[in-house]
Amino acid sequence: MNSTSKIQHSKSDFNTISVIGLGYIGLPTAAVFASRKKTVIGVDVNQDAIDTINRGEIHIVEPDLDMVVRATVTEGYLKATLEPEPADAFVIAVPTPFKDDHVPDLAYIQSACKAIAPVLEKGNLVVLESTSPVGATEQLSAWLAEERPDLSFPQQDGVNSDIRVAHCPERVLPGHVLSELVQNDRVIGGMSTKCSEMAVALYKTFVKGECIVTNARTAEMCKLTENSFRDVNIAFANELSMICDSLQINAWELIRLANRHPRVNILQPGPGVGGHCIAVDPWFIVSKTPEIARMIRTAREVNDHKPQWVIDKITARAERFKDPIIGCLGLTFKANIDDLRESPALEIVKILQEQNIGTIMACDVNVVDAQSPVPLSSLEDVLQKADIIVLLVDHDEFKTIDPELLKDKIIIDTRGCWR
Repeated sequence: MNSTSKIQHSKSDFNTISVIGLGYIGLPTAAVFASRKKTVIGVDVNQDAIDTINRGEIHIVEPDLDMVVRATVTEGYLKATLEPEPADAFVIAVPTPFKDDHVPDLAYIQSACKAIAPVLEKGNLVVLESTSPVGATEQLSAWLAEERPDLSFPQQDGVNSDIRVAHCPERVLPGHVLSELVQNDRVIGGMSTKCSEMAVALYKTFVKGECIVTNARTAEMCKLTENSFRDVNIAFANELSMICDSLQINAWELIRLANRHPRVNILQPGPGVGGHCIAVDPWFIVSKTPEIARMIRTAREVNDHKPQWVIDKITARAERFKDPIIGCLGLTFKANIDDLRESPALEIVKILQEQNIGTIMACDVNVVDAQSPVPLSSLEDVLQKADIIVLLVDHDEFKTIDPELLKDKIIIDTRGCWR
């Protein structure tokens, strides 16, 4: 299928659905399927996560997810296991990080393939949801074919294959996952028309948005493109903020003024870019076309450099103290969530601790002690004791701090909240 199109979904029955990977995307996806009265088998390698879910509780922070998981577990539609079981459809939502040299690491996808291969049956659908480099869906299908030579796959038998394989990347915003899973359009790339038809039928179980069909490679590239577009725009804002600092111009005021132009919409700068998508996905494009993706690479380099720029600002301010106490507010990669993945704020705190430039206090109102890789202090302690206050994440609780508590402090506001 060479062109993007809409497709009428078939009436395939998916009585049992297995979701492989019960993290920030997999668990909400499993819960939403289960809320539609489907039997859902969630699979994960983390025993603690399995036990937590089977108690009707959750191991991540996402608004309203706890209620959906509790209800679906109680009603018997959702259960979590360590080992895959037979199902009609398998949705793979495992991590896809990159290695130190920014080469995509598909080890989790390969492990998922090996795990589900023994229980695959003719007529099953396998969907890769994990954000992946171009060609990953084909690689998944090849790995499955190696494990199950008794079954045929789309690369071998096209529309007549025993197993259907498709790619359907998630496109949700942390903190709004449950609503966006249902309301957002989905891009579905099947390895054949039959694969696409089955995948559309699966997602129409709960998706109210449109399911737009294309081929697997275009679906993979679509998600990477969406996040690379955002990364490039964030890099412009971050670079602009550094230029403004050098020229003694308030970057946030400048951006507000520039955005009054009817065709200008500059994003807000910050201490860097984090998360499981925007900080990672552009490198998947660069890895495939390193000589061509020059702007995408440069944007990544600008955003990856921003944490060090913030550290240099903090270090320069700390030099005026004999033994400074530096209070860092926020560890997550964005506001009002508990997600620490690829967080520039966390990176900044860790590097400051390693540099021994003073006492580093860290506070995050959404992260519990057991989850944090660095010691946590209360907001009250940080505001009372710190000489330097660094706002790294614009959690709501930080934006409303009484200015009187900050007036005798040196302030480094990387989010432009305390104007």
